[in-house]
Amino acid sequence: MSKTKDRIRESNLRYKQSLGQNFLYDEELLSALAEAAGVSADEDVLEIGPGCGSLTKHLCRRAAHVLAVELDERLIPLLTAFMAEEKNLAIVQGDVMALNLQEVTKDLKKPFAVVANIPYYITTPLIQHLLTGGLPVSRLALMVQKEVADKILSSPGDDGWGPLAIRCQYMCEPHLAMDVPAACFTPPPKVDSAFIVLPLREKPAVEVKSEEMFFKVAAAAFASRRKTMVNNLCATFRVERPQAAEWMRAAGLNEMVRGEKLSLEELARLADAIYIS
Repeated sequence: MSKTKDRIRESNLRYKQSLGQNFLYDEELLSALAEAAGVSADEDVLEIGPGCGSLTKHLCRRAAHVLAVELDERLIPLLTAFMAEEKNLAIVQGDVMALNLQEVTKDLKKPFAVVANIPYYITTPLIQHLLTGGLPVSRLALMVQKEVADKILSSPGDDGWGPLAIRCQYMCEPHLAMDVPAACFTPPPKVDSAFIVLPLREKPAVEVKSEEMFFKVAAAAFASRRKTMVNNLCATFRVERPQAAEWMRAAGLNEMVRGEKLSLEELARLADAIYIS
């Protein structure tokens, strides 16, 4: 049994299923995750969901400074005691979805990396929050449900292709670092996981005249997956079919294509056609 696991057992702390608490204790795996995150000695890290510090320890050994945000106040004494010798760590107790991250991270060296092993039920809103909150982030390194990783890495026409994949691929260059089976966690979740790294692009994957319009069109594409893009445009923009068909033609797209088949480039052309009309 690992020392970290011993500390949890000796504290009589019960894992909270409601907080999605599934901890990693394998030191080789934890070291590999820290390496996969790409953290360097001149870089600061925002760690979300440090738990009792198993991964935090490895991050502190690699990073210039680590800021760990933990929701469960019961874990703060364990985390503080375990990491007492690490002088490059600061701990904040709170809900990352409710905290003012601009304020919380103001002292971190910019840009900083984000590393997170988080409850799966907040994965999508958290990614959205981190990518759209104006934070100076260099990359995200996230432990996510395997199904979510597959979605982020999907291509047009795949079952997983949708708004999450579009936003991540528009803003980042995501890649799979490693699969992490459920058996690696204590307690084991009901699904397998994956560690995915999303370096932010210097500029978006496609140029658009209006990002707001681009993401509105992207959302429209998946409003009703079984319908054509023309029909979804009619519903989203409250226009008649001839107008929606004209936008499709202006973007060089087949009027009968479904939105789920459209690539980033095609969605960008369509968004631009609508924006300038």
